[in-house]
Amino acid sequence: MTVKQLTLPELATACRELGVPAVGLWRAPVQEYGVEAAARLVRDAGLTVTTLCRGGFLTAVDADERAAALADNRRAVDEAAALGTDTLVLVSGGLPPGAKDLRAARERIADALTELAPYAEDHGVKLAIEPLHPMFASDRCVVSTLTQALDLAERFPAHQVGVTVDTYHIWWDDTAPEAIARAGVQNRIHTFQLADWITPLPEGVLNGRGQIGDGAIDMRQWQGYVEAAGYTGSIEVELFNEDLWARDGRELLAETARRWAENVEV
Repeated sequence: MTVKQLTLPELATACRELGVPAVGLWRAPVQEYGVEAAARLVRDAGLTVTTLCRGGFLTAVDADERAAALADNRRAVDEAAALGTDTLVLVSGGLPPGAKDLRAARERIADALTELAPYAEDHGVKLAIEPLHPMFASDRCVVSTLTQALDLAERFPAHQVGVTVDTYHIWWDDTAPEAIARAGVQNRIHTFQLADWITPLPEGVLNGRGQIGDGAIDMRQWQGYVEAAGYTGSIEVELFNEDLWARDGRELLAETARRWAENVEV
């Protein structure tokens, strides 16, 4: 999504030429290109697929809507397995229309995971619950903190359900470092993502993630938290930003690789 202006073939070529060894993919462009074709494309380019994003949206009350959501998440697991990644990121979903009970919505997520977690395990895929900033709680994700994400994940084995640590969504939370340590003890940090916090936020706020190094977040500090917790996996950069998307995609990817090198200790 950081360079969504690039087609999948363009992305694979640019990653290869720039020495980027791994990529997190999103379902929409993969589905448009074809799951099996996308799997061959990244494999032939020598790329590792770190994660697939996204499953989730599991808070519906209506029985038909819940069944449709479960079916879509099973498809997402199938797609992740086909792409060769062992991690499916979950954005849990917001409040259903007219609803106001956040706790009840989270319980419906837990109920859905009871069905999805064993299915994912059977396909060699882990589920990674991603908490989103509280500004998204009503319409996109009722899981707003790592603590809330862990409270859900801990109902399941760690090899089935863990969490996503995304700097953009948790940097403001003084309890997040303790939650990262808690997740590390349980081996539940399934992916780590970087994006910076810049202001003013754009209208609609969704596409306000800043290029790493441009905002208020100390990336090395958060890297230190996850590494101290035992995380040794890939570090993704995930940016949603209309101004960045308006630029040349290969140039943006090269800049992002440079910013990663400047802001992450290897």
